[in-house]
Amino acid sequence: MKIAIPRERKTLEGRVALTPDAVGLLIKAGHQVILENDAGLNSGYDNQQYQAIGATIVQKLADLYQADLIVKVKEPMPEELALLKPQQLLFCYLHLAAYPHVLTALLQQKVTALAFETLTVNQRLPLLAPMSAVAGRIAVQLAIQYLQKNHQGAGVLLGGHFNIYHRGKVLVLGAGVAGSQAALMASALGAEVFVFDKSLEALDALYQKDSNLQVQLFDTHKISQLLASIDVVIGAVLIKGANAPKVLSIAQQQLLAKGRVIVDIAIDQGGCIEGIEATDWQQPAYQKNNLTYIAVSNMPAAVPRTATQLLSQAITPYVLALANGKLATDTVLQTAIALQDGKIIHSALQNFA
Repeated sequence: MKIAIPRERKTLEGRVALTPDAVGLLIKAGHQVILENDAGLNSGYDNQQYQAIGATIVQKLADLYQADLIVKVKEPMPEELALLKPQQLLFCYLHLAAYPHVLTALLQQKVTALAFETLTVNQRLPLLAPMSAVAGRIAVQLAIQYLQKNHQGAGVLLGGHFNIYHRGKVLVLGAGVAGSQAALMASALGAEVFVFDKSLEALDALYQKDSNLQVQLFDTHKISQLLASIDVVIGAVLIKGANAPKVLSIAQQQLLAKGRVIVDIAIDQGGCIEGIEATDWQQPAYQKNNLTYIAVSNMPAAVPRTATQLLSQAITPYVLALANGKLATDTVLQTAIALQDGKIIHSALQNFA
């Protein structure tokens, strides 16, 4: 099979879908791999590294989109959508519930579109998890930065002094992979961390990792009572393949003190903070009503070297299975199918039909 890897076009998106080592495995299995010029450069992989293991570098995007299987990181941009063809396989993070215009275009092109974020193994999301973990940690790094006075923040040092005096307080909404990593990192820095989730099992698993965390079942009233003392809110709520529910209302946001920070990791699924606007890495934050809002939809793009290595390792077995023609028989691959032959397949998208 002919497999194509484009250069990412989302704002300051430096990741590439596959490392040279992963491409080498595909070529060894008898497949042809073509890459767009400099597709891996921002992740630290130059053209020569891919050519050395047998990949072909192409200059024109149109040539790339002649392949049977397109493997990329983020959803296709408009210039890419126009080049897709019926029966082509597209494998990437799609987040179609948040991008209905992409969904419509893919349906029109009759592409078989598979989403990294819905591929499921034993109720786990192995292709979403590594990027969620990275995003959770970056959310804390951003919060630290934007709490500083030079960013119109409250001037709070999240970890306080010797982790004892004047500790910052962090509220994490969601105890999945992203929320857990955010909570663990904030706690390790010395912050006082509160985590709310609807799953007692998820909260217990998180508490076993760090007993300093204050974990509680989701309770809107308790959250509202806490907000006046909170320095950072991190929203990290996920419903597989669907738009995220709004778990922090505008009225609740107004309970936060001046200069506090809200980070919405779920923005690539529409956001879980009511009224929040998507941002990007050119301008990751904005101020509104004396609060700072951060909602970058591709947070791991800030660390493309690390993120690419994690992503490539996770997706390679499934790319190989797709290239080997296993889609019709592989029940795990089938959990990733969002659209096929102009029809919506994934149940979370049926309301768009």
